[in-house]
Amino acid sequence: MGRMSIKLIAMDLDGTLLDSRGKLPEENSQAIAESAARGAEIVIVTGRRFHSARLTTAAISCDVDFIASNGALIKARSGETHYRRLLPVGVAREVLEATPEYRACAGVIFDRPLERQVIFEKIDWDGAYVGPYLARHREQVAEVQPLTACLDDEDPVEVLYLSDCASIERVARQLAQLPLASQYTLAMTEYQARNLSMLDVLQRGVSKGAALAEWASRRGITRAEVMAIGDNWNDREMLQYAGLPVVMGNSVAALKEAGWETTLSNDDCGVAHAIRKHVLESPAAHAGR
Repeated sequence: MGRMSIKLIAMDLDGTLLDSRGKLPEENSQAIAESAARGAEIVIVTGRRFHSARLTTAAISCDVDFIASNGALIKARSGETHYRRLLPVGVAREVLEATPEYRACAGVIFDRPLERQVIFEKIDWDGAYVGPYLARHREQVAEVQPLTACLDDEDPVEVLYLSDCASIERVARQLAQLPLASQYTLAMTEYQARNLSMLDVLQRGVSKGAALAEWASRRGITRAEVMAIGDNWNDREMLQYAGLPVVMGNSVAALKEAGWETTLSNDDCGVAHAIRKHVLESPAAHAGR
């Protein structure tokens, strides 16, 4: 029995859809548009904030939905919100108070129109990590001292830690061992070649996989009809959910060891390669099932 046709293509952004320069290759855009023209739904599933993800994928000509902030939000391209799972403000405050030694690399993310989406205590714009990461979106960033003062009656999307890989590993271990660890989920994204890592503290149960399962259910699409493509730790649950999980050639080693299919790297348009193979050229894509 042949594979069921793919009705939903879920893809990570950084390290997957984008090349190593952070650009969207035309080959990927074309493959996405062709698959959408044949009826496949497209969803970008990213750790990025919604506005950043939408801006980065503006060249995609077809309709696209977004699972942003590692599964905390599902939004249409228009900005309409379909799903929100925010971190309780009290939990966010306790997390920050428990990690004062990492305050320089800690931020709080809110689901807001544009201004004051991202709050840090004090940003070193010339530093190695936080400044360069936020520089492209300065209009959305604000400084609040102390950082906990930004937490009043509005639940944030997440608490974010951004630094070198070793530092973020230490933060993750510390947060995993706190008495309140049962009240949140940790999602890590790691780029060892750049010695850059990010840790998102999210509402308990939030993940890319949980949000993708919710979205597919709402769209009447089964797991077998979902293809997911990713490259990093925070993509694991999404890949586990999908009927057809595909790992990028540049993926972290742990995902490659899971036994899933591996496509080309992000610099070789691995997304387009996977879409052509399983959607555009697959016999199931033309079977009308």
